[in-house]
Amino acid sequence: MEKRKYGKTDMEVSVLGFGGSEIGSGVSESDVKQLLNSALDAGLNVIDTAECYGKSEELIGNTLSHRRDDYYLFTKCGHAADFDAPDWDPVMLEQSIDRSLKRLKTDYVDVIHLHSCSEEVLRRGEVIEVLQRAKQAGKTRYIGYSGDHTNALYAINTGVFDSLETSVNIADQEAIALTIPEARKQGMGIVAKRPIANAAWTFETVGAQEYPFVYWNRLRDLNYGFLQDEEVQKSIERALRFTLSIEGIDTAIVGTTKPSRWTENAALLKEGALSKEHFEAIRSRWQEIAEPEWVGQT
Repeated sequence: MEKRKYGKTDMEVSVLGFGGSEIGSGVSESDVKQLLNSALDAGLNVIDTAECYGKSEELIGNTLSHRRDDYYLFTKCGHAADFDAPDWDPVMLEQSIDRSLKRLKTDYVDVIHLHSCSEEVLRRGEVIEVLQRAKQAGKTRYIGYSGDHTNALYAINTGVFDSLETSVNIADQEAIALTIPEARKQGMGIVAKRPIANAAWTFETVGAQEYPFVYWNRLRDLNYGFLQDEEVQKSIERALRFTLSIEGIDTAIVGTTKPSRWTENAALLKEGALSKEHFEAIRSRWQEIAEPEWVGQT
């Protein structure tokens, strides 16, 4: 598994990381144990989760705390998941960080990201101060921002964050020009969220309220030839390799609930970066078709 330097940090991260949202509900601990341990054994060393991903943090803590030195652990904070307080309340935020550490069965995480926080909240400064205090207290080694569009740009330009987690893929390319170059100038490590666009093109129909709908709708307009011409696994491979070929991306987090899927995902990267011809074809199509309102999707 290829590894890349994560910005100015001391981390060398695997290009494929595990996103913990999908294991948050309806997945057995035995399946999670098999999934995560096999992923670590195969070379993955980034696990990303959040305070609001159901039982995700607890499952990760229960199944992997004994291997804490084998991986970098990222989590997020900000949403008042099960707390009787508003989102972004500074007191709640501190409690949420402590709860995450308890759930994850660890004394520290490698990165805590503010979870899709607005520019308005960032400007008040309190949430940033909470993360800085957590860093000073040794609860996290680095602090980051998870989000998109102009909110992410503002967070980057504060100069206080070590890490950016943002959506970028074949159906979501605003960040390639808007935020990723600026984050790299600041020396931030960069995580690609939703790197295969939720494989939205593989669904015949998607309801307007469903999570992949925006990407499904955009992809109908983009009408990339390879999505029609290639079998599903090959098209997913090309989509993932596109994301990991974007200059500045250090790791891409992919979620799954199937214990065998990690091996399949890792195999998608055996050919390395996408060819310049294929990469530019996807970029050119986006630049030709994308509407101004096609902003980064949180």
